[in-house]
Amino acid sequence: MRQVFIFSFLVFITLNFSACGEMATLPEQAGIGPQPALPPPHPTWMPTVHIAPANPWPGGATPRAAPGLTVHAYATQLDHPRWLYVLPNGDVLVAETNAPAQHDAGSGIKGWVMKLFMKSAGAGTPSADRITLLRDTDGDGVAETRSVFLQGLHSPFGMALVGNDFYVANTDALIRFTYRAGAMQLSEPGVKIADLPAGAINHHWTKNVIANADGSRLYVTVGSNSNVAENGVENEVNRAAILEIDVRTGAARVFASGLRNPNGLAWEPHSGALWTVVNERDELGSDLVPDYMTAVQDGGFYGWPYSYYGQHVDTRVQPQRPDLVAKALAPDFALGAHTASLGLVFYQKKYLPEHYRNGAFIAQHGSWNRKPRSGYKVIFIPFKNGRPSAAPEEVLTGFVNKEGEAMGRPVGVAVDRVGALLVTDDVGNTVWRVQSATK
Repeated sequence: MRQVFIFSFLVFITLNFSACGEMATLPEQAGIGPQPALPPPHPTWMPTVHIAPANPWPGGATPRAAPGLTVHAYATQLDHPRWLYVLPNGDVLVAETNAPAQHDAGSGIKGWVMKLFMKSAGAGTPSADRITLLRDTDGDGVAETRSVFLQGLHSPFGMALVGNDFYVANTDALIRFTYRAGAMQLSEPGVKIADLPAGAINHHWTKNVIANADGSRLYVTVGSNSNVAENGVENEVNRAAILEIDVRTGAARVFASGLRNPNGLAWEPHSGALWTVVNERDELGSDLVPDYMTAVQDGGFYGWPYSYYGQHVDTRVQPQRPDLVAKALAPDFALGAHTASLGLVFYQKKYLPEHYRNGAFIAQHGSWNRKPRSGYKVIFIPFKNGRPSAAPEEVLTGFVNKEGEAMGRPVGVAVDRVGALLVTDDVGNTVWRVQSATK
């Protein structure tokens, strides 16, 4: 016990020294846009730790919506809600989930320390391992009924419906269930379509999934097993990638690679291109490296771990791979350093003001290793002719209170059947609904 206390004290001193000694020299906006500022790296052995401790919303409090919009709770008292999927009949599915119990095994002192701090940030609860169905029976924008849609899953995240086939991306496998319109619960056992990279280290555990237009292919995000391959490249097989899976055979191939931790996936309505949102690497200082969104090229390589934002070499990675760096693609649009941008949806309905048509909503979970903090909001990026056309706009803010505590952290975004924006909040255990102030 005495050894544990001494070690914890040393960890506390180390992390506080790190947090005090390094901070951003550029404003958050400098790391946003098609050509973000990329200052010289400021490598640190331990990342800067500047957590907003979780302290969920006091009664009646909500985030702040942008002018012309309002926000209210669609559903409350959920268990770490992370991801959303809206069924054709308007039912809303929410994955109540977290990292698996055996997570980042063998990742050493640094991994153990970071788990402690993630717990402080609200990410330490056991995974409920279920998908809950929410139903707004009277159309008032609040879910009156809920039911357990699926349970006994394994850290589920992404969901996709193709005809009557309902797919769930568990942390270790893609599973298919039979769905019938209006069902509030799926009782038949699922069928495994494909294994997904997991195992004892399973550093980035979330797996998202989206179907192509005819439902013949599924695209699954798989984050890296490390920050910059420090756990060995042998543990990065088919990771830091988007996999394409044939639903008939279960055969998988790497569709795009070098994407450290891709999460959100969406088809851009004008071009039909697949876009993703990616979390970049840590321990190069508060100004590096910007998270980003990008159109995903089939066969494209985006740098991780050997380079960032195109061909900016990360000298920490050994051995170097100049052959791969020479092929690294620069992403399309930076979203700010350490914002933890996760959810992505393109807006095509008419319920919100016309300004939002065809643009992208992105949920930024918020930094834990940048000083000052970044993210902790939902943003909107206008698009024109299939490309980002203007600077991001804040849509939902106020997740951190004046004491620096996180009352909420946005994760997933989806558009309901009417056209309102839904946002999961895994610290506030709430799904928020954003609508036009005139509705």
